[in-house]
Amino acid sequence: MSKKYNVYGIGNALVDIVTEVDSQFLQNHNIEKGLMTLVDEEHQNRVSNAINMDKSNMQCGGSAANSIIAVSQFGGSSYYSCKVANDELGNFYQKDLKGNGVDSNLHNEELESGVTGKCLVMTTEDAARTMNTFLGITQDYSRAEIRESALKDSEYLYIEGYLVTSENGQDAMKYAKKLAEDNGVKTALTFSDPAMVKYFRDAMVLVVGASVDLLFCNEEEAMLYTEKDNLLEAREELKKAAKRFVITQGENGAMIFDGDTFIDIEPYNVQAIDTNGAGDLFAGAFLYGITNGHSFADSGKLASLASSKVVTQFGPRLEWSQAKEVLNKLN
Repeated sequence: MSKKYNVYGIGNALVDIVTEVDSQFLQNHNIEKGLMTLVDEEHQNRVSNAINMDKSNMQCGGSAANSIIAVSQFGGSSYYSCKVANDELGNFYQKDLKGNGVDSNLHNEELESGVTGKCLVMTTEDAARTMNTFLGITQDYSRAEIRESALKDSEYLYIEGYLVTSENGQDAMKYAKKLAEDNGVKTALTFSDPAMVKYFRDAMVLVVGASVDLLFCNEEEAMLYTEKDNLLEAREELKKAAKRFVITQGENGAMIFDGDTFIDIEPYNVQAIDTNGAGDLFAGAFLYGITNGHSFADSGKLASLASSKVVTQFGPRLEWSQAKEVLNKLN
């Protein structure tokens, strides 16, 4: 029996404000380059005020949201469970998700008062991305946001690692995973960021539990999680945590374990100007591929091509026409 959704995602809802700054700007504002840092609203407003907002691009985001939107752009069906406030940005978020063909738990009359989370994504001249995130109401994300009927009607549950930073988030991750497993829905998890594995490793181990069906991580996250100091040992150890996994390797492509063998995915040689969202898009394209009749190897090629395209422009997403272009090129 076919399911209504290819992928059901859970994660933070953040309005992404994507902008360009120079390295000096980061120093002036005491911002640690190349990392995602959680900040308070006052800091966020201060930095925002120093940026030319007219030259910035705003869209609904959060790591898993970017992946879930990618599934939809490539022609798949997806659902996103998240939390926004009944404010201007919350209403913007809801409309943007819907406009991107994604179903969600958001309905105006049910939204709570508060402040919708936002993420300032700052790209420097060397294509590095630095993120300052004010979580706002999404830090209260809990199992209350999860819609059981939609989750059961999905092929995959996709869990965002960033949720691990709060107890209610950890509870939601475990609750959704158990619900999925009890109803024959496969589970996929992304570690999201090296900091999530470094500082919340014990909690992440509890979320992974006996195992997940599919894990997304980069080289650094793989080594931090397995506590190994080289990739060959780390990938062997990862087999205990995930039935199948993808290790992205930036400009060196990716490595996929399909349950039996390792598949090397060649990179596409491009001039990167903004690496923001490359991992999110890789995961979304890959999930689209495996839930729409493509092999792990072909899904890896699709994901590699898509993420190589997104790093050549600003922002974490492709245009709809670009997603179709990537699919056509592969077909």
